[in-house]
Amino acid sequence: MVPPSAPNTPANPTALAPGSARQLATATKTPPMMRGLTPRYLLRALPWVDIPSGVYRVNRRRSYLLGDDRISTWDGADGPRIVPDDLRELPFLRDADDALLAELADAFTPVDFTPGQVLAGDDEPAGRLWVIVRGRAEKRGTGRYGEEALLDVIGDGEYFDAECWARSELVPYTVRASAPGVALVAPREALAALADRDGAVRAALAEYTAGDRPRPGTEVPVDLLSGHEGEPELPGTYPDYDEPQEYHMTLAQTVLRVHTRVADLYNGPIDQTRAQSGLTVQVLRERQENTLLNHPEHGLLHKVAPGQHIQTRTGPPTPDDLDELLARVWKQPGFFVAHPRAIAAFGRECTRRGVPPVTDNRFGSPLLTWRGVPLLPSDKLRLHGGTAAGTTDILLMRTGEADQGVVGLRPEKVPDEIEPGLSMRNMGVSRQGITSYLMTAYFNTAVLVEDALAVLRNVEVSHYHDYS
Repeated sequence: MVPPSAPNTPANPTALAPGSARQLATATKTPPMMRGLTPRYLLRALPWVDIPSGVYRVNRRRSYLLGDDRISTWDGADGPRIVPDDLRELPFLRDADDALLAELADAFTPVDFTPGQVLAGDDEPAGRLWVIVRGRAEKRGTGRYGEEALLDVIGDGEYFDAECWARSELVPYTVRASAPGVALVAPREALAALADRDGAVRAALAEYTAGDRPRPGTEVPVDLLSGHEGEPELPGTYPDYDEPQEYHMTLAQTVLRVHTRVADLYNGPIDQTRAQSGLTVQVLRERQENTLLNHPEHGLLHKVAPGQHIQTRTGPPTPDDLDELLARVWKQPGFFVAHPRAIAAFGRECTRRGVPPVTDNRFGSPLLTWRGVPLLPSDKLRLHGGTAAGTTDILLMRTGEADQGVVGLRPEKVPDEIEPGLSMRNMGVSRQGITSYLMTAYFNTAVLVEDALAVLRNVEVSHYHDYS
């Protein structure tokens, strides 16, 4: 019986067909590829400090107490609600009783607003505390020469004005919504009722409204004398220290399993154990970069100090927005970190204004720069609200111990280390003949001084322009 002919093969071939010839050929094989592999620019750009003891202690000059400048909310069955404990963000409520804070949180009522609506100003009731749940608003005042000035942009989680709320006064500016949203508002009467019933709150409120207060986050001054006239008595002083902040290693970990018969029989030309461990290392490093950015305790997005959070002025990331970031991290800024879609959105805004950003070769790749500072893409910066019309954040940081910036932390040496800070420890062979390897990556970051890191919040990535 004559076998059927292969497709596109003559019925009576006169020479060996390529399909048959490939049976005797040796295939050139690639190592296993990985779609989720990224350049991980953040891990490459951070200067890494090798820690011999697993603990990194940051000592600073004493500063005045500060929080994170935001009040958290949650969505209840009847709408958004204040997280009571986050009201401690207000200095005069920092030591208030939990029950009082819960009562005060219940006094906030939701208010929907639309673009252009005035939320606070001369014609609004005095002494109300506003917490923006969702949306964006602009603080506008009068400049030195009578012109209207944009003072600040307020976004999700931010509030205004604690000073006027405490004093029951009108805000000295106008707050106008620039995007639709919802806020939670508490009247001055709710705070006054608590102060009447609780002596500690009453005393803290009186101290808060008594006079000038140091700006949160500023360092306690050192008394000095300038000039060389006469014979004045020199002041005595010393720079005091804050309680040190300690950073401990966090980790990403898994157990890799390889069947012994697979490693014994199918180990050439590519080593199966090495291929499996190589892919696992890549996944661990991807998780490491994700954790360094997003972890609620260890992530850089959660280490940004008050005063270093900026809201976009119009939504898309503009040159003005990145300039505002540079104004916050102006002492030797190192690099921006942004989602690739945020960088594309920034490029569109630059093109629209006729100021295309310069491209420079860093880390072996062409990268956009702004004012000479590279924008490092990372898909680990999350898109909130969906990829189609989402928002994200853009980080800017200064790096290195010498410049009091951001540094990466890793152990100086760990047993069975195969890469810096990453170990692969043989756990033995099971009764099923499976070899297990414990694979662990140890890491963390430290922000040495608060002004080494700033973030641009609520960056819209879906805004396009018609250039026709």
